[in-house]
Amino acid sequence: MAVASNISTLKGVQANGLTALFEAAKTRFARYRIYRHTVNELSALSDRELADLGLHRSMIRQLAQRATEDYIAR
Repeated sequence: MAVASNISTLKGVQANGLTALFEAAKTRFARYRIYRHTVNELSALSDRELADLGLHRSMIRQLAQRATEDYIAR
């Protein structure tokens, strides 16, 4: 009996670990999609439009990262 309970425990650990791996990958991909969408939207603006917003083109990646973190935190 001890052997059977150890095997099922190990299977449970493997399944939980695999599930956690997939969940982490899914979350990471969702964050990347939000980041890319934000970068693409801001990059599509002209320099004049960015200046009207008080932004410079060099700030886009940093702003996208911050926006992604804020979105995920909600």
